[in-house]
Amino acid sequence: MEWFQTPEMKSLAEPLAWDEAFLERAESGEGGEALWFWESPTPCVVLGYGQQAAVEADLETCALHGVPVLRRCSGGGAVLQGPGCWNYGLILRIPESGPLASITGTNEWIMERNRQLLQELLKQSVTVEGHTDLALEGQKCSGNAQRRKRNHLLFHGTLLHDFPLSLIPRFLRFPSAQPGYRQSRDHLAFVRNVPVTPEKLCECWVRGWGAEPAQSPFPIERAQAALSARYGDPEWHSRR
Repeated sequence: MEWFQTPEMKSLAEPLAWDEAFLERAESGEGGEALWFWESPTPCVVLGYGQQAAVEADLETCALHGVPVLRRCSGGGAVLQGPGCWNYGLILRIPESGPLASITGTNEWIMERNRQLLQELLKQSVTVEGHTDLALEGQKCSGNAQRRKRNHLLFHGTLLHDFPLSLIPRFLRFPSAQPGYRQSRDHLAFVRNVPVTPEKLCECWVRGWGAEPAQSPFPIERAQAALSARYGDPEWHSRR
């Protein structure tokens, strides 16, 4: 597995294009398993692929404060990105058998590994909740999702480490779907930061996933193509 340093972010939509670029790169046979990290310099809402923007986000408030509402290629719920919200992206090969051969097995296998990594880093109990969340003392600190192709999958997620949590209810509505462990708690009662730096998280994930510094070039051309076709198009983000 190769660990890639991400280029300077020129737009908030670029990391969403990176996800697709790495997945298509692997699926085409031009590259293989990969790991990368990023953090948005300013707030933006990122919707799950099939979500309705007006249901999940307060569009009027977002427009008033210049907070873009974007859409990723994977499922799951809406998230407010910004400084203090660390992101990782992971490309893995799909074998003919084993846990990664199914959606459920992939969720269970990757989330358990991530749980162990974070627990070792924090030196306190971390649990997997709602299939793809990580939680401390019942409060969510990480959300994750996947997208699958024939031979490879993308698994990516967030982790709150120094995020201004009060912004979340300002720009996100109460979610249209919630995991059982949320128990209808509002945003501020449900989520929390974890006491760790992004540098430590990167080191932990690189070591835990056995990644080596990339020898291959970052898939800039594929990312630019995805940005031109979808992620740079406002209509694509607001189509539902």
